[in-house]
Amino acid sequence: MNLYSLLQKRAEAGRPVRVGLIGAGKFGSMFLSQVPSTKGLEVAVIADLSPDRARAACRNVGWDEARIAATRFTDDAMAMMTSPDVEVVVEATGHAPAGIGHARKAIAEGKHIVMVNVEADVLAGPLLARQAEAAGVVYTMAYGDQPALICELVDWARACGFNVIAAGKGTKYMPEYHASTPDTVWGYYGLTPEQARVGGMNPQMFNSFLDGTKSGIEMAAVANATGLTPPPNGLAFPPCGTHELADVLRPGNLGALHHSGQVEVISSVHRDGSQVANDLRWGVYVAFEAPNDYAARCFSEYGVVTDPSGRITALYRPFHLIGLELNVSILSAALRGEPTGVANGFRGDVVSTAKRDLRAGEMLDGEGGACVWGKLTPASESLRIGGLPIGLANRVPLLRDVKAGQPVTWDDVRIDTADAVYQYRRAMEAAFAAS
Repeated sequence: MNLYSLLQKRAEAGRPVRVGLIGAGKFGSMFLSQVPSTKGLEVAVIADLSPDRARAACRNVGWDEARIAATRFTDDAMAMMTSPDVEVVVEATGHAPAGIGHARKAIAEGKHIVMVNVEADVLAGPLLARQAEAAGVVYTMAYGDQPALICELVDWARACGFNVIAAGKGTKYMPEYHASTPDTVWGYYGLTPEQARVGGMNPQMFNSFLDGTKSGIEMAAVANATGLTPPPNGLAFPPCGTHELADVLRPGNLGALHHSGQVEVISSVHRDGSQVANDLRWGVYVAFEAPNDYAARCFSEYGVVTDPSGRITALYRPFHLIGLELNVSILSAALRGEPTGVANGFRGDVVSTAKRDLRAGEMLDGEGGACVWGKLTPASESLRIGGLPIGLANRVPLLRDVKAGQPVTWDDVRIDTADAVYQYRRAMEAAFAAS
């Protein structure tokens, strides 16, 4: 770990790492809060639909007026990426179609791109990563967000010579959450609509966290970056505490793990609603196996918690700090030329799945909406059924009825086939089929 020392050399040489940020929302603001205390890293430009809102965000996180005055603010992200003083672009909009357009422009301009926008990464990340590599720039997941942290744990285990059994994150899950809508979401969080409004919380965004969509998106990203694969029938969300990881997440434990080498999300509550002891709601984990008897004996000697066989154990991180940790990705790209997680295949997809009986003529309202949730699906199965990716399920009309719990397919909707993002997604499918 020498990112900090490498950064200080850049600072001493008078060549700070200069960043262009797209989107000054919560994630972007958390990153901005760390900039004044990171010598050698500067934000040259901030692109946001409302430059005034972006300036206010900077003040809110503690920037002084001199720093704000030295930073350019714009509502034109595409023009920002042509700037010669931007070395790394951070895409933090959360809007999948916009994210793909921004990433393609950054790559074309020879900029490294940190893709906070996991929705865009899952929609077409494998192709974006391939094109970035060909252009000699880094395309990377965002450190601090859970997928990159999971990738780090998987890489650690494999570099040590361990076989990875499973990897993923924790969340709060109940089966009924899949039907949640922006109108019902706050009750599940224990909030009133007024409390949420005062807190500036977006009901559709928070609903995507709750209804399983965000979990599916993040696990698809991990699968596409690590070679781990999704379970065939979607995430199981087994209730599991940190003291149980090794025992619950072992091959053959039906209802928890379908196969060795998969992604899975564990729940912080039991199906009766009671709290799981030592839950991992905000954290990430990797479960792995000793490759030989000697390593298993070392587990015992060093107090490692294992399954009954003594061979399977787990390492976990109890929390993640979102944008406060984003510097790791920026500096890794700029100073090492390395991603902190990057798609290298198409193994997992997130298919739009009906929350209720949908009728022909209805307009789908996208991730976290009232119509569909995103179900993690093996890419091969998504391609076989022609599944509509959740990232393109917004503002498209249904051509025919879809029963609750059933996948929505390309044939079920009227979509603009001339749209550049649609065409790029189709090009990704053709280029990678299912890895």
